[in-house]
Amino acid sequence: MFTAVGQDARNTVQFERFAMSTVLPQSAALPQHNALPSQEVALMKAARELEANFLAEMLKSAGLGETPEAFGGGAGEDQFASFLRLEQARAMVDAGGIGLAQSLFEALKERSGAPV
Repeated sequence: MFTAVGQDARNTVQFERFAMSTVLPQSAALPQHNALPSQEVALMKAARELEANFLAEMLKSAGLGETPEAFGGGAGEDQFASFLRLEQARAMVDAGGIGLAQSLFEALKERSGAPV
């Protein structure tokens, strides 16, 4: 019984390490906010948050944060798992993400009428 729970915990930790290691390298990171005008900063912030929410949903679909059958945290763990996934997704975006924020930023910028 303990082996299965320990194995599930190790699998979760391994998946989290894999998920965090598969993000783009820092050289592919998004533009620095201090180089952008204030409207573009707001657009970039919105684009990054959209990417984080997308990644959080993908992590949820992958089963990250699911309560183990035995020795789980109960209802509280289930209720707060979404917060953990969202923060992990934000960390992935901060590390460079998957490039979705840049595409969203350019689309939002184009729609706002600002030169691309």
